[in-house]
Amino acid sequence: MVPLALNLLYLLLGLIALPWVLWRRLAGGRPVAAPWQRLTGSTTVPPCPPGAHRIWLHGVSVGEVQLLATLVAELNRQAAARGLTIDCVVSSSTTTGLDLAARRFGPERVFPCPLDVSWAIRRVFRQVQPDLLVLGELELWPTMLHTADTRGVPVAVVNGRMSPRSFRGYSRVAPLARAMLCRVSLVLARSAEDAERFRQLGGPAVEAVGSLKFDGVIGDRQAAGVRRLRDLAGLSEQTPVLLAGSTQAPEEALAVEAFLAQRPRHPDLRLILVPRHAERAGAIAAWLDSRLADPAAAGIDWQRRSALTQAGNNSPAAVLLVDVTGELASWWGVATVAFVGGSLDGTRGGQNMIEPSAYGAAVCFGPHTRNFRTEVAQLLTDNAAVVVEDGEALRQFVGRCLVEPQFAAGLGTRARQVVARNRGATATTGKRLLDLLTTESEQPVVEPRQKADTDDS
Repeated sequence: MVPLALNLLYLLLGLIALPWVLWRRLAGGRPVAAPWQRLTGSTTVPPCPPGAHRIWLHGVSVGEVQLLATLVAELNRQAAARGLTIDCVVSSSTTTGLDLAARRFGPERVFPCPLDVSWAIRRVFRQVQPDLLVLGELELWPTMLHTADTRGVPVAVVNGRMSPRSFRGYSRVAPLARAMLCRVSLVLARSAEDAERFRQLGGPAVEAVGSLKFDGVIGDRQAAGVRRLRDLAGLSEQTPVLLAGSTQAPEEALAVEAFLAQRPRHPDLRLILVPRHAERAGAIAAWLDSRLADPAAAGIDWQRRSALTQAGNNSPAAVLLVDVTGELASWWGVATVAFVGGSLDGTRGGQNMIEPSAYGAAVCFGPHTRNFRTEVAQLLTDNAAVVVEDGEALRQFVGRCLVEPQFAAGLGTRARQVVARNRGATATTGKRLLDLLTTESEQPVVEPRQKADTDDS
């Protein structure tokens, strides 16, 4: 009866949300990813090879998918050392996450995560036939967990994140949270604080192993991807670059104003804007046309990333708007000064500041970074990053980094040290997942997996 009640609730919520879904598609914004496939549970992943262990990994969007790419590489390495054969498939819930996953894993191994209705969930489990389900960060759905439990499939949460805000939310529905977490075989949390919150909500097996994000970053300014983008944009290794990444409105405008304030004194300074959602590029482009038409910005030109050609004969523009997805991890490698967006308005909770830190950029971000509370605390404790409260503080920070290069270099050096000190969680996570997989595979299956197909619908 529980799946039936949930189905009815989900259908009601779906009807309420339908106008919003249609509006997003018709308005030209970021559409809801694969709604029909997710509703029906349709997927075409290839069958698991004989003798292999099938692992289904799920990451909501780009950030989680990037973590999974690093984790899958480690799982394959450790499995080979153990003489195990594993076969990994990946799901995501957003268009950007699915696009990135297809590039990283191959489109035949990627599928949209089903909505949490019983018929879709059961169909995906039948088609995928996982031996282990791995959920990135915090993605708990009652029907998915119920079905995994019924079919005898262990579930693990990796890089488990339970912010104070999420903890308060789950605490309001404590019985439901406890019922879901009791069906999770293992939670590998990113910090001791996150682990304790999972335990308080009823997680029976919780370990703090550290953040996978420290292992998933590149940090090499001579990496092929970084060099390629540097050449495309007409940058030298000595070109001073202000890069504003993962930005949301109005952060692009604040970065432009900080850039324009410094440009008279530093005419070689370049600005690269990488908005969090590439579909906003049209609106940002229109604003740039208007803002740079001001006489005070005379001589400042801009260009779209999509207009750059591989031939390398691009005429360098002072401002570059990156209107494609999946490149930010390498763009950070050209930054002298890095502003990490989603952190100024208090509604988004910040974006990943570990990537620019690994490259040794002079990193700053706004005061609202709850999504990276632990990482921010370490950077600030080590004087490896700076919090800018508003546009004026951003302007002052950029100016100081350009006038005092030793100050910027010191921040960057300490930031790289913080990242290096925190590496290693991926290896631990891989080991614990393979331990769980092999331990569970040795246990007798109490109920045949086919029994899940007769659950209430």
